[in-house]
This record gives sequence, structure tokens and C-alpha cells, in this order.
Amino acid sequence: MNSTRSLIHRAALGTTAVAAALVLAACGGENGSDTGSGTRTPASASAEDAAGAHNDQDVSFAQDMIPHHQQAIQMSRMAGSQASSAEVRDLAARIGKAQAPEIETMSGWLESWGEDVPSSMPGMDHGGHSDGSDMPGMMDTEDMDKLMAASGKGFDTMFLTMMVEHHEGAVEMATTETEKGRYGPAKKLAGDIVTAQNAEIEEMNKLLGTS
Repeated sequence: MNSTRSLIHRAALGTTAVAAALVLAACGGENGSDTGSGTRTPASASAEDAAGAHNDQDVSFAQDMIPHHQQAIQMSRMAGSQASSAEVRDLAARIGKAQAPEIETMSGWLESWGEDVPSSMPGMDHGGHSDGSDMPGMMDTEDMDKLMAASGKGFDTMFLTMMVEHHEGAVEMATTETEKGRYGPAKKLAGDIVTAQNAEIEEMNKLLGTS
């Protein structure tokens, strides 16, 4: 009797071991083929393709917003030494701190897409692009020269007035990207710009009211 039970017990253990081995082999085969071949499943491939897809609007957004940000940073640097108000200097520092990394991000997108990365602010003499298209909110050379020559409370008022207009232009450009762009990260950045710069516009208008 004990012998019979022992045989049954050993047979059961053997069956269990075989089943476990088959499961491990199947798992190993799946993992091995996935890592070894480097192939992606259709679901992961389509997700990656969708995340990386972009259109002409995404390119235009990045190529326009880079010089737009560059000018805002240039104006903000002037405030560091020419503004009389601590609030204006603080606001200018925050603008520069926020927009510099965004320039790097957008430049990286353009490079990965094989597109030109703007190296300067185009069309400064005309308040827009050299090709005649409009870039909302950009200051022209005369505006920038006036701001450079100003100081004290006069600078504060001029800076805030110009930066409100500049921000309104950025919000307009970013809104277009949220509506017509395709590249997810660009649309998200555009949404962040709309939120942040609308808040700064409100802050600057309050400062203008008390200056």
C-alpha cells in the first residue's frame, strides 16, 4: 500500500515538474524573442510612432517661438540692471529662467526632425520675419533701442508695456499650436506657455496699475 502511494506521489511530482518546465520554457521563449530580436509589438510601435509624429505647424511653432523667447530673455536681462522696481526685476528673472530651457527643448525637436534651428531673432528691423510673415508681439529694433536707453521707473513702465504685448503674441502663437499641431510634447509645451504667460500678463497689468 505504501509502495503504491509512493509511486503515485512520484508520478504526480514528475507531472508537476514537466508542467513547470514547459511554463518556464514558454516564458523564456517570449522574453528571449522580444529582447533578442529587438522587434516591437504592433501596439508599442504605433504608440511610439504616434508620439513622434509631427506636422508643419509643429515645425513653425518651434522655429517661431525660439526667437520670440530669445527676445523676451534679452529684454529680461536689461531689467536686471535697468529696472527700479524689485517686482519687475523678479518677474524678469522668472521669465528668463522659464524660457531658456524651453528654447533648448524646441531646438532639440528641430534637430531631431532635421529642420533648421534659428540662431538669431529674424526680421527684427520689421517686427516680423524677413520673409514678411508676422510674428505676433515681437519688438522691432527701434523698440529695443528705446528700452535699452531707458532706466528707473521709465524703464519699468516701458518694459511691462512691451512685455505684455510680447506675451500676448506668444499666447496667440501657442494657441495656434494647441489647435493645429500634431506633436504631443509641442502641444503640451504650447498649453503650458498659454497658462504661464497669461498669468504673467495679469501680473504685469497689476504692476502697471500701481507704477
